[in-house]
Amino acid sequence: MKQRSAFSSRLSLVLLAVMLGIAGSALAGPPLICHAISIGNAKSLPWTDGSGNPTLDPNYDVKNLASDTLAILTPTTPVLVRMETLRRATIYARQDPHAAKELLTRLYARASDSDRAGNPDALAWFDAGYLVECYRQWIGRDLPHMTDGMRMDPNPAANLDGYVWVNRAITLHGSDSEMEFAAALITLVGPHKNDLSGHAERAQAGASSDPLLAENLSSHFIGSRGETIAEMISMVKTAKN
Repeated sequence: MKQRSAFSSRLSLVLLAVMLGIAGSALAGPPLICHAISIGNAKSLPWTDGSGNPTLDPNYDVKNLASDTLAILTPTTPVLVRMETLRRATIYARQDPHAAKELLTRLYARASDSDRAGNPDALAWFDAGYLVECYRQWIGRDLPHMTDGMRMDPNPAANLDGYVWVNRAITLHGSDSEMEFAAALITLVGPHKNDLSGHAERAQAGASSDPLLAENLSSHFIGSRGETIAEMISMVKTAKN
């Protein structure tokens, strides 16, 4: 019981940090892009670990992005793997506006087709919505020291609200702590900050039975000193006292 209590307390600190809005000065860049999702040994888009800084594979053919991404996002693919795959896809998509638009179009078409067939697909709507939010945080944005020299093509999802689709996916799917985690990350910044605490609490509720989710909740965010979320909550509490 003591071990479970300690685990629960640690997760409470983690989620409280999220709910206090650590995105401001604590995060050095867009949370959906700069924070990699741990997926264990699961398959995702090609990536390289060169120089201790995992990044895109320079040999990857971005023209295959849409097909390769959809091939990974099967009905059995866990939500955390979907999140990391869509994060990588977004980073690749900035290199090629045609690839970016094709991926968005195909994911949205897949979700819309499920509605027209009378069987709305929660995962399809999640994928489309999460991609929109990744695009919003990365494509077409000029981020000092992060996007220097990169393409500045318009964001093909500029007028879309992916959070609405992710929230719909949660409603369609039912209780899913990994989707709630995704929604919490989305609401760290942007117009839906008031929804952050609810998503964070519901993610916590399922983390005790989802070790990989717990690992992601406890992982490092990119900040001025690369603190863990637990370390950042300590600094926030100290500043408030």
